[in-house]
Formats: sequence, structure tokens, C-alpha cells
Amino acid sequence: MNAAVLLGITGGIAAYKTPLLVRLLVSAGMNVHIIMTKAATQFVTPLTLCTVSGNRVWEDMWAERYQPSVEHISLADKADVAVIAPATANIIGKIACGIADDMLTTVFMALKCPVLICPSMNANMYHNPIVQSNIERLQKIGYHVMEPESGYLACGWTGEGRLPDPESIVEKIEQMTVPHDYAGETILVTAGPTEEPLDPVRFLTNRSSGKMGAALARRAVARGAEVTLIAGPLKVSPPHGVRHIPVRTAQEMCDRVMEVFPHVNIVIKAAAVADFRPALTMANKIKKEEYGESISLIETPDILKKLGKIKRKDQILVGFAAETKDAVGNAREKLKKKNVDMLVLNNVSLPGAGFDCDTNVVRFLYRTGEDEQMDIMSKEAVADRILDRIRKLKIGS
Repeated sequence: MNAAVLLGITGGIAAYKTPLLVRLLVSAGMNVHIIMTKAATQFVTPLTLCTVSGNRVWEDMWAERYQPSVEHISLADKADVAVIAPATANIIGKIACGIADDMLTTVFMALKCPVLICPSMNANMYHNPIVQSNIERLQKIGYHVMEPESGYLACGWTGEGRLPDPESIVEKIEQMTVPHDYAGETILVTAGPTEEPLDPVRFLTNRSSGKMGAALARRAVARGAEVTLIAGPLKVSPPHGVRHIPVRTAQEMCDRVMEVFPHVNIVIKAAAVADFRPALTMANKIKKEEYGESISLIETPDILKKLGKIKRKDQILVGFAAETKDAVGNAREKLKKKNVDMLVLNNVSLPGAGFDCDTNVVRFLYRTGEDEQMDIMSKEAVADRILDRIRKLKIGS
């Protein structure tokens, strides 16, 4: 996305997480410029951050002797989004009161871009009425403030005050730097496998990790949508900002989907739902000698087919097909039978496609008979392509 991110780092113990944050931002295609307070340099070195960002790290307004000292203006002008992580009670108070007495606070007085504050401090400090008042003042003028996480703190306390995970901060920054072309849209995404229990310790499942569905939910939120993610057991964390409804079995997923479906206008069925479940689920573990020659199976609900029968004219329904043989033929048949507006064909036999990997190779099939073959790309990029095509379908409907 090539967004320019201005990252301010202040003197809290959570500063040790910032090299990872910078690396993730750079990996996401962002150009990161860093300003550190003097106290921040006690926790992480400027050299480390310079190395991972590829840019100079600023600490002092007066570093360039006998040169015009206007770098604080140029840094502010080039930023697409500005972030302070970790943000101490001190820096929050300074910015809220308009104090500009060092490089970081002076740059922030000159900003015109969106600003994200990530508080990190002792739980008692965070809940101090003065700190809360300063946070509210920043929010009133349009600053974004991430809620700190709860957990064990460096001071020995347990409570609110932990810096959010770097991955969550990156997701929030992405939401602030991409066009919100999905603002006002409500989207339901299903993801992951289902597990169909045979007994308390065994179940039928598949190799789905949920990465594709999670990427779809993440990119939809970043583009402004209100997203509900109904997911089986995921191997990745649910994206920040989604309404996550965890399920286990196909029947549970079906029930939750049917509850949410009337309240959304776009459904993307990326889950790998088991087609069959054991006819009987035993209350106790089945011993080896108790097994017969076969296990009776019955079909699970066909969620996509159910949705295709009841979807409204103002709803877009997108399905997925994981195939290994006669992929296009089977996908076209599924497209017709399930009454979907678009089908994402995933030939899982291709290198770099399918389950348990970060890339995918997909083909888009439409009710018009047209189709598009995509090259191998990251699942995040595939998610954006899917959302782009859904936008075209909505415009054309």
C-alpha cells in the first residue's frame, strides 16, 4: 500500500516490542519513519530501529547543527498516518495540552493526517482520572485511541495497561490508511474447518487453517465494513475489529449463519465445512476392540445451498470450492446448484494453493459464464481481489 507511517516511541517498557511492530509495518508495504523520545532510547536502541525500518531514526530537533531546523514540518507533511506506541501517560498529557518541547511533540503539533495513540502503562496510571480526561480530549478532536490489553504488567500488577499486540496495531493502521469503500456494508464471513465428533477424543475434520477467511474478514474491516466472522477452530487469531462467533460443528455453524444472514448484505462462505458426520456420537471413548469394519456417516447441512434458496435480491452470496479433479467443471456445477453470485475456485492440488499456506491460486467464476484466473498471490491479496469483484457485482446489480 506504500503508506508513510510516522511512528513515535516513548519511554515505556513496551518499547521492546517496537522492532517487531516496525518489521510488520515494513512487511505490509509501509514506509516507516521513527521519532524516539530520550527516555525511549533507554529501552530500545535507535540503531535497531534504523536497521529494521531502513530509515533514519530521529531523536533530537537540534541534531543537525547550523542547518535549518524544519525537519519536524517535513516529517509531519509526509505522513499518511501517525502512531505513538507505546504512548505513556506523560506523552498523552503533553499532546492533549498542546505542549511541544521535543522532536516528537513538535512534529505532532504540525500533523494533518490521522493519528493513532496506543496507551501502555500501569493499570492504576491508566485509570487515573487525569489520564482518562486527556484520552477523552484527544478522542474529541478526532484521534484514534486503541484500548490497552489486560494481563500481567512489568510492574507486577495484573490489569489493563499492556500495549496491544503489534499485529493488532498493524491491522488498525491498515484500517486508517486504505479507502473505506465498504463503509456501511455488513458482511458475514465463514472460515476454518468444522469438527464432527465421533467420541470425546476423536472427530472428523479437514486441513483448513482458516487463513483465507481470516484474511477476508481483516481486509473487509480495513475497508470499512462491519464484519461478523463465524469460524470453526482457527489456526490463526481472529482479526481485530470483527465480531467473532466461534463454532465447532457444521450444525453449529449452520445455526449461527442462519441467525446472522438476515442482517447482512454480503456473505462470503470461505469455511471448509465437513460434508459428513458420524451417525452416532458416543459418550465415552470407543476402544479399539469395539470398532466394527465401518463407521456410519450422515450428511451435514449444506449451508451454502440453504442460503442460495433464501437470499434476497439485495444480497451478494459468494461461495468457495476446493477441488482436486475436474476443478472447473465441478465448480461450474456448484455455482449453478448453489445459486451463488460468484464462486472462488481453489484447486488445492496446485503448488502454493489451498490449506496450511499463506498463498493461494484461485479462479473466479460468475453466473454470466465468465471467469478469471488469478496468479499465485498472498491470501491477503486474494481477499482484496475478491472484495474488488464483489464491489463490481453490487454496482452492476
